[in-house]
Amino acid sequence: MEDVVLLADPKTSAWDFAKKIQNYIIETKEENIHLCKLEMTHFGDKENLPYVPENIRKKDVYLIQSSNKRPNDWLAELILTKDLCRSADVNDLIYVLPYIRYQRQDRKDKSRVPISTRAIADAISPGLKRIITMDLHSPEIENAYHIPLDNLHSFPQLVKHLRENHNSDLENLAVISPDKGGVGRADALKKRLVKTEKHYSSDNYSLAMTIKLRDKPGSIEDMFLNGDVNGKNIIIVDDICDSGDTLLWSARLLKANGAKKLLAYTTHALFTKGTKEILDTFDVFITSNTHYDSKKNRGDIEVIDMTSTFAEAIYRAQKGLSVSKLFE
Repeated sequence: MEDVVLLADPKTSAWDFAKKIQNYIIETKEENIHLCKLEMTHFGDKENLPYVPENIRKKDVYLIQSSNKRPNDWLAELILTKDLCRSADVNDLIYVLPYIRYQRQDRKDKSRVPISTRAIADAISPGLKRIITMDLHSPEIENAYHIPLDNLHSFPQLVKHLRENHNSDLENLAVISPDKGGVGRADALKKRLVKTEKHYSSDNYSLAMTIKLRDKPGSIEDMFLNGDVNGKNIIIVDDICDSGDTLLWSARLLKANGAKKLLAYTTHALFTKGTKEILDTFDVFITSNTHYDSKKNRGDIEVIDMTSTFAEAIYRAQKGLSVSKLFE
């Protein structure tokens, strides 16, 4: 992979993410892969000006972008860096976006609102060879892109983490979706747990969901439980934790209905209202490093490193191998 370049901003968490990808490919595949700096400078009015000091002409460039910045800056940097790379005459440009911003508004739920997922796809897709991401908010989002989009799954790493660190908590476990839109996600985790089961029968796992009623976006008016959690350990699984309000409402409702130990997993942890109340409520909170910066971790949150999954996807995409093998 001598003609492959990983591109990342050294001032962001993307640099550490890219460095781990580079090390994984060098150590496990015995292939050289170059990591190049993307220098992000700014005009006085805060306009972004990306710059790559090295020659990347005729290279296959994988841009690893951090979502730990304001969404509008994230988007502007993607658009400007794409123009930079095309002007530099790169061979192929691939975006590695562990967490894609603007993906929650994936349909028109009322008049005169945008379909943000489609707008973002239209803005960033042209000129790219492919996009690699993880745990999209809904599978239908892939339909907005007219280029290959590899939506990697975090559950293989999550189940491995649970088996190694919380296997006793998986006895008599209910897997919970915090809303009806996430039932498929919760069911997928349940099936993977059953597939890796050694000590208990598949009856050890059940599925339930909480149903929330909203009075406005981001605000919950009421919540109901569909399923039995009495006397069971539970794990709530979701793709995004923004303010955490949905998880907190779900946890209180589950406790009121007899749930025992409370575990939660979200792939992309934004924590826009902080972590104190969440950590006070849950016995175990697990996330990944797709968005959450492990360097900010105070030890109360368990962070799963997903860089090996992304490294494998990059290697397989570059070599023309199956990426779907990672999901098995």
